[in-house]
Amino acid sequence: MPSDISAISGSRCRRVLVWLIPLLWTLGLGLWGLSRQDSVWRDEAATWQVAGRSAGEIWAMLANVDAVHGLYYLLMHCLFDVFGASTTTLRLPSVLAVSAAAACVALIGRRLAGFWAGLGGGLTLGLLPSVQFYLQEGRPYALVAAGAGLSTLLLVSLLERGPGRRAWPRWAAYGIAVLACALLNWLSLLVLPAHAATLGWVRAGRRIWLRWAAYGSGAVAGALPLILFSRRQSEQVSWIPPLSWTVLIGPGILLAIGGLAAWVGRSGRADRRALSVAAVGLPLLAVPQLGLIGLSLVQPLFQDRYVLFSMAGQALLIGAALGAAVRACALRLPRAAGLVVPGLIGVSVLTLLPVELDKRAPASRIDDVLAVAGEVAGLKRDGDAVLFVPAARRDTALVSPGAFGGLADVALAASPAASATLKGEEEDPERIRAALLGQRRVLLVTDSEKVAKAPSADRDKAKAAVLREHFAVVADRQVRGRRVTVYERRG
Repeated sequence: MPSDISAISGSRCRRVLVWLIPLLWTLGLGLWGLSRQDSVWRDEAATWQVAGRSAGEIWAMLANVDAVHGLYYLLMHCLFDVFGASTTTLRLPSVLAVSAAAACVALIGRRLAGFWAGLGGGLTLGLLPSVQFYLQEGRPYALVAAGAGLSTLLLVSLLERGPGRRAWPRWAAYGIAVLACALLNWLSLLVLPAHAATLGWVRAGRRIWLRWAAYGSGAVAGALPLILFSRRQSEQVSWIPPLSWTVLIGPGILLAIGGLAAWVGRSGRADRRALSVAAVGLPLLAVPQLGLIGLSLVQPLFQDRYVLFSMAGQALLIGAALGAAVRACALRLPRAAGLVVPGLIGVSVLTLLPVELDKRAPASRIDDVLAVAGEVAGLKRDGDAVLFVPAARRDTALVSPGAFGGLADVALAASPAASATLKGEEEDPERIRAALLGQRRVLLVTDSEKVAKAPSADRDKAKAAVLREHFAVVADRQVRGRRVTVYERRG
């Protein structure tokens, strides 16, 4: 009897540790260097400045721009209200979300391939380079990954239990998780064909298929208004380049690694249609990637962050390979088997240390809106004017309004909040020209030389022409992808 109690206690302990260790591990990776040396780049600045508006102002803005991120902005607005605006408040939701996704991966791996496969997969997720980037990103993609991990875990548990009468609460939770992800980013609905591939792989019964179709269709129906409305704002993604071979290299490498990991981690079961890590992980990795590539043939959309949740499939497959390594070691060196996963994870951490340090540095992003704000504060004088080229670089003033106190934004006709836009509405070129000719000193905030593009908008061309013809440069600072240049009127 005591030995039975000890065995039960040990089993329960392992069931907890298998998800708790990856959760805490990923949380630690996320908290490490969370502020990125107090830097915030342009995508996060959009979250920051929108979250600082009232709920009514956010709602009005969504009618014009960024409807696809509406739920996320409202969530961040609530968090900024409660905890205040800071890099911690901005990024901590993503850290917690990826930690939850790692716990889901670990639970799925344990169910399908045992303790070590689950532990290895959960520990792996936070180490994947693309995941490390968005682990500390003030955008919604990590939250989508958590929801996709939860929906996949629910599907696995439903397939294991079969079509029982008491399964409807889990199916309802499944539908809600898929819908929540779709409202954060509707491209996450690519998880549904991935799950359909899993159902086909394991030859799920008719009742399972019908319930999956019903709850999945409910999620699609719930997200359909957002999908249709956001399509009216498709110009927001017009900057995404068409597919090319260089774009496809990344997904190709991921699929190759995933396939190799699936082969190494195969369980050797006679029934190839049994529910396994390969049956869940390969579709979760491959289908969203291939689906987004297919959509991009119609309209360029391929960005790895849109299918970040597919990395849970990659982690599952790598975890299964680690579990297979433990089993192989147990046959020859039983006492060393328990060191395989910790040892390989430790080696991975050391190998990826340059990547880990790079992702936590300001240089990992294209610019830093906070750094240039500090330069403006040091260079400005009361009564100076300020210009932004392009107008989107006004995000610096929106995130750090104190640094721009006393400066006249002479090109601005209506503020971003008043105009229900992200960057505000500017005057016509002639008004901007006239306003500039009445100034003695102007601070121009723009991109650094490495990333700057020639002005394309008429307003920006007018700004450049006036500065070139009537002003002289007296100071120039470039820092972390942004530039501030001080001009003084000639004569």
